[in-house]
Amino acid sequence: MIRVHELTKRYGEQEVVKQVSFQVEEGEIFAFLGPNGAGKSTTVQMLTTLIRPSGGSAEINGYDVVKQEQQVRLQIGVALQETGIDEDLTGEELLLLQGRLFGMTREEAKARALELLRLVGLEEDGAQRVGRYSGGMKRRLDLALTLVHRPTILFLDEPTTGLDPASRQQIWNEVRRLNEEFNTTIFLTTQYLEEADQLADRIAIIDEGRLIAEGTADELKGMIGGERIELTFSEGAAAERVRAAFGGTVEKGRLILPSTGMETLSQVVRYLDEHQLTAETLLVKQPSLDDVFIRLTGHAYEKEGE
Repeated sequence: MIRVHELTKRYGEQEVVKQVSFQVEEGEIFAFLGPNGAGKSTTVQMLTTLIRPSGGSAEINGYDVVKQEQQVRLQIGVALQETGIDEDLTGEELLLLQGRLFGMTREEAKARALELLRLVGLEEDGAQRVGRYSGGMKRRLDLALTLVHRPTILFLDEPTTGLDPASRQQIWNEVRRLNEEFNTTIFLTTQYLEEADQLADRIAIIDEGRLIAEGTADELKGMIGGERIELTFSEGAAAERVRAAFGGTVEKGRLILPSTGMETLSQVVRYLDEHQLTAETLLVKQPSLDDVFIRLTGHAYEKEGE
C-alpha cells in the first residue's frame, strides 16, 4: 500500500529526511517512531502530498506522490498534529461539510455523518459546538473527519500528543477497531514508545532523519537479547564492584546485567549479601523499545518537552 525508496527532504543545506526506504502492506498498522525533530512529520507531509520530496520516490496504493497527487489524495485520510477544526460549528455540521466537499448529496452526507459519529462514540455530542469538546473528543472527531470518503489508508501524525491517559486509550481503541473491522491500513507516527508497542504490527525507528531499525516489536527487542537484571545503588563504587563481578553496562544511572534466569538472579543476590552491598532497587525486566533505542542510538529516547 505504501512504497518508499530513498525518500529525502532538504531545506537549504539541512537534510531533515535522509534516504529513507520502507514499505507498508495492506491492512497493517505501521508505526513510525522517533523523538521530536527526527523527521516523522516531514515524512508524513511528503507521503500525503503536502510538501514535495527533494529526492527519492514514494507511492501510495500504486500512485506516485509527486506525479499523481490528486489520485493519492483520494486514497488517503490524514489527521495531522494540528486539527484545524472550526470550534464554532457542531461535530455533525463539520462532518456534513466534509461530505459535501467530497461530492456527496445532502442526504448521503447526513447519513455518513451520523454513521461516523456513532463509530467514534460521539453520537450523543454531535449537536454540540466543537468548542465545548474535550481534547480527546476533538481528536476522535478529527479521526471521523478523515474517514468521510472511506479512505483505504489512514495517516495519523502523533494523534495522542497532549492527551490524558484515558483519552489516549480511547484513541488506541478506535485505531484498532478501524484496522480490524474495515481492514484500514494505518500509518502512525508517535513519540510514545508504548503506543507503538501496543498498536503496531511493525515498527520503523527514525533518528536524526535516518531509518535505523525496522521490524515487529518482538524482533526489535530481540536485537538486544533476552531479559536482564537492573540495579540502582546510592554509591557508584558499589555499582562498579557488581559490574566488575558480572559485567553489564550503566544506562541512565542503572546497572544493567544480562540474565539467564533465576540462576543469574540468585548469584547476584548472593554476591550482594556476601559483600554487604545494598541495592536501592533490583528488577528483572524484559527488553523494551526504550532499550532498543538506547542500544541503536547511544542516547535515551526523549519526547517533546523532555
